[in-house]
Amino acid sequence: MTDGPLPPLNALRSFEAAARLGGVGRAADALHVTHGAISRQLRLLEEYLGVALFQREGRGLRLTRAGKDLQAACEGAFEQIREAVVALKRQQRPEALVLGCSGSILARWMIPRLQALQSALPQLPLHWSAQDGSFTSEQQGLDAVLLLAQPPWPRGWQVRELAPERVGVVISPHHPAAARLRHQPPAALLAEPLLHTTSRPQAWPAWALSHGLDPAQLQLGSGFEHLYYLLEAAVAGLGVAIAPEPLVADDLAAGRLLAPWGFGATGGFWVLATPEGAADPRVDALADWLTAQLAG
Repeated sequence: MTDGPLPPLNALRSFEAAARLGGVGRAADALHVTHGAISRQLRLLEEYLGVALFQREGRGLRLTRAGKDLQAACEGAFEQIREAVVALKRQQRPEALVLGCSGSILARWMIPRLQALQSALPQLPLHWSAQDGSFTSEQQGLDAVLLLAQPPWPRGWQVRELAPERVGVVISPHHPAAARLRHQPPAALLAEPLLHTTSRPQAWPAWALSHGLDPAQLQLGSGFEHLYYLLEAAVAGLGVAIAPEPLVADDLAAGRLLAPWGFGATGGFWVLATPEGAADPRVDALADWLTAQLAG
């Protein structure tokens, strides 16, 4: 073992992400920093080492020979650190399976079913981590994630589809337009202000295209940062919303919402096991139970 000084660790982390993901922009997104911050760290690392690590090609980057050598070393080192962090977290909570999901899925679908889950799998203690936004290979301390999404997936994660994601228009029966919309074609929505969320900006345009409508003619009304708040607004009768079927299933069954034109498949409901969680048989047991719930 040598005792020579290491380069700044932030610079190494930025380099590893840029090399692995193939660009400064993707590295910035993965590390939740700015494009400029990544660029500064790369320059700092090259100055420290006295060697070019990338060849700049337009807006892209290509690793030099020195860059490839450093990438191989960094990947192994950071992977060892990630594994050590996961192990330490599990020592603090040795029996819990750590499951990540969006706040909307947790609040509107999972929590109402937790008692049934605990009855079916009493030996499966869970720790829920509600996180909005995309899950990446940089995520630490998770065994698996539950999400409504479409590929691509983080590299090295084990993927299992639980059910197709079915999306549709929902409205409170107490909304003034509810009775009329139930007996009209989807084109009637072009005259209605639509509730929308920044977490799923393509939901309405995709729905419009699937029904032969021009997305440019949609009228967006009130917007919400998260899907959970959008659906609460719809239940309160504040407007017309678009939602994944599982997240409104209980409201439909209770008559709090109507789905005038049903639901159509768009993506999937998935369990993604992290590299650390893929070998844990409890992930498969949980996925089996979730699949049965979604099928029922």
